[in-house]
Amino acid sequence: MPEFVQFLISGLTVGAVYALVALGFTLVYNASDVVNFAQGEFVMLGGMVTVFATAAGVPLPLAALIAVVVSIVVGLLLYWLAIEPARDASPVTLIIITIGASILLRGAAQILFDKQFHKLPSISGDTPVNVLGATVQPQSFWVLGGTAVIVILLYVFLERTVLGKAVLATAANRLAARLVGINTATVMALAFGGSAAIGAVAGILITPITLTSYDVGTMLALKGFAAAMLGGMGNPLGAVAGGLLLGLLEAFGVGYISSTYKDAFAFIVILLVLFAMPQGLFGRRTVERV
Repeated sequence: MPEFVQFLISGLTVGAVYALVALGFTLVYNASDVVNFAQGEFVMLGGMVTVFATAAGVPLPLAALIAVVVSIVVGLLLYWLAIEPARDASPVTLIIITIGASILLRGAAQILFDKQFHKLPSISGDTPVNVLGATVQPQSFWVLGGTAVIVILLYVFLERTVLGKAVLATAANRLAARLVGINTATVMALAFGGSAAIGAVAGILITPITLTSYDVGTMLALKGFAAAMLGGMGNPLGAVAGGLLLGLLEAFGVGYISSTYKDAFAFIVILLVLFAMPQGLFGRRTVERV
């Protein structure tokens, strides 16, 4: 039982980070139909900027806020300088642009920071907590709680605010949204900035557990994209469910089979699911009128 609980909490903790990355993918995809493979770099920026700001003597809460603001600025620049000028390009071209942006951000981080792994202090200290016989780091609860808060805030924003409804309208039909007076360019910029902020928060929360470096964003982007596909691309609920499920698959696969195939377990299951349900677990089938 303690072993099962240990794997369960570890899986949920890592899955919560995947869920946040997948939410970033979903937010941008809904608003602009762009699959932003630079999403993982915002997680890296959140962790690295916080680490170096605290090393410079900035208090941790202020350093975290600076990291989120820096990530938002980078996300907006990505949209204004790369995505907006190519808004009429094909989806493949836009994907290549985001991959290029990811490589650029990774190279810039390597120059501005360094190639070492870095760790942030845990928010509640490093004294383990006993949960049903399992040893759990207090930071895991901050990751899970932070993810829950972000999901709730995003739901409230989308469902209860005028700006949020504009995002939903743009996601449903961009042309119709423009016809009723919605500035879709502003909505898309908001989506890129919001996804960058979500990624930065994920990086800040997970760095005390998994460490961070200039190149951690690549695998996180792949796992976040896989989680979004598993849950149903464009579905926020599916992104969260897909991320948590992906984390659990990894944790139990590593625990009960072998850590050698840590990344393979999840992707094999995802391929099986997508072969059976190409729209994902929570995606909707699309019907095209001809």
